[in-house]
Amino acid sequence: MTDPSTPHGVPMSDVDAKAARAEDRAHLFYSWSAQRDLDPPLVSGASGVHFWDAEGRRYLDFASQFVHVNIGHQHPKVIAAIREQAERLCTIGPSMGVDVRARAARLIAEHAPAGMSRVFFTNGGTEAIEHATRMARRMTGRPKLLAAYRSYHGSTTTSMHLSGDPRRWPSDTGAAGVARFFGPYLYRTVFHARDEAEECARALAHLDEVVRLEGPETIAAIVLESVVGTNGILVPPDGYLAGVRAICDRYGIVYIADEVMSGFGRTGKWFAVDHWDVVPDLICFAKGVNSGYVPLGGIVIGPRVAEFFQDTPYPGGLTYSGHPLACAAAVGAITAMDDEGIVDNALRLGAEVLGPGLRELADKHPCVGDVRGLGAFWALELVADRATREPLGTAAMAAVAAACKERGLWPMAVANRIHVVPPCVTGDADARAGLAVLDAALTTADSHPSS
Repeated sequence: MTDPSTPHGVPMSDVDAKAARAEDRAHLFYSWSAQRDLDPPLVSGASGVHFWDAEGRRYLDFASQFVHVNIGHQHPKVIAAIREQAERLCTIGPSMGVDVRARAARLIAEHAPAGMSRVFFTNGGTEAIEHATRMARRMTGRPKLLAAYRSYHGSTTTSMHLSGDPRRWPSDTGAAGVARFFGPYLYRTVFHARDEAEECARALAHLDEVVRLEGPETIAAIVLESVVGTNGILVPPDGYLAGVRAICDRYGIVYIADEVMSGFGRTGKWFAVDHWDVVPDLICFAKGVNSGYVPLGGIVIGPRVAEFFQDTPYPGGLTYSGHPLACAAAVGAITAMDDEGIVDNALRLGAEVLGPGLRELADKHPCVGDVRGLGAFWALELVADRATREPLGTAAMAAVAAACKERGLWPMAVANRIHVVPPCVTGDADARAGLAVLDAALTTADSHPSS
C-alpha cells in the first residue's frame, strides 16, 4: 500500500491550494453537514482506483466516492466519448431526437432484464425515484407507496419521504402517502428468525400483511432497493425478491426496483435483480451507468408501464433529460464494461478476494459482528460486543476511519459499518492491499470496542 505521506499524485502549488481552500470555505455549501467546522480534503487528481490530494498524498478509493465510480477514475474511453460528443453537439432539448441519446437507451435496455426495453432519462437517482413513483401513481390511480425501513431513495420530497434512513427525520412531514415495512436482515432480525429461509418467509408474510392492512387498492407501488446500500449492504435471502414480485402481481401493485447504487456491475451482475432472475416493472438507475463522469440517471421501463403510456401522456419531464454529454459518457462506460469484462471482474473479485478476505478479518477481529455482500459491494458490521451485538461506538468508528486514511486507504464509514465498495475495475493486488490496511485499522477498534 502506498504511504500516503509520499507524493505519488500531482500536487497543487501552495498558492493554488491556498486559493482553492479559501474559495471553498467562503462560498461552498456542503450536503449533510453543519458548515462551520468542515475541513474537506482538497483533491487535485485521480486515476483508476486512486485519487490524490493537493499535497500529492494518494489514496486507494475503497468508497468509489459515493459508490458510483464503478469504472474507475479517468477511464480513457469515457473521456474520449465525452470529448467527441462535446466537439459535435454539447446539448439539445429532450423533445429532440439525437443519436447518442438513442444509443445510450438501447445499450441500457439490452443489459436490462428481458422485456424492459424503454428508458426515461433523468439527471440522477433521486429524480429517477420521483418519476418512477409518479408513473406508478398515474398508471394505477392509487395514492400510496410502500418502502422499507433501512432504505435510502434520495433527497427530494417524495424520495426523502420514501427513505427509511434516519436522515429523513428533519424533512419528514408524514404527508407523502408512504407506509413502511421491515425488510429481511437476519443479523438483526425483527422476525426472530433462525436462518435465512425463515427470515425470508416471515419477511414476506409481514409485507403481505402490511399490504392488506394498508388496503391493496390504495397502493400504487412497492419501492425496494434490490440490495440495500447505504443502510448496510443487506443482501436479500434467496426467494425474497421473487416473493415481492408475486405480492405485487397479486394486488396489482407496481414493483419499483431501486438500483441506483446496486446497478451496472456493482454486485457482479448488470443489475442486482439478475442474481435472482426477477423482473420488476421499473428499475431506477444512476451512478454506475457512467460512473458519474457527467450526471445521469433514469428509469428502465417494463412492458406493463410502457404500454399504459403509449396513448396516455406522461405528465413530467426535465430540461436536461438525456443530456448528450451524459449519454455519451454512458455509451463509453457501458461499451468499456462490455469490452473489458468489468462486470465479470466485480463478480470474481467478490467471490475470490473481497468475500474470503473480509471473512478472514471477521475471524481475526472480535469487533467484526457480520460480513455480507456481493461483487464489489460489501459491509463489515462492527460491534462493541459480539454476544449482545451492540453497535460499535462513534469514537471507535472514527478511529478506524482515521487509521485507514493514515495508511492511504479511503474508506466508507456509515454508522457502525465499514462499507467495502471499491471500483469494479479493482485488481486483486489493490484489493488485498486495501484489506491489509483494514486489518491494521480494525486493531484500533479491538482495543477499545466499548467507546
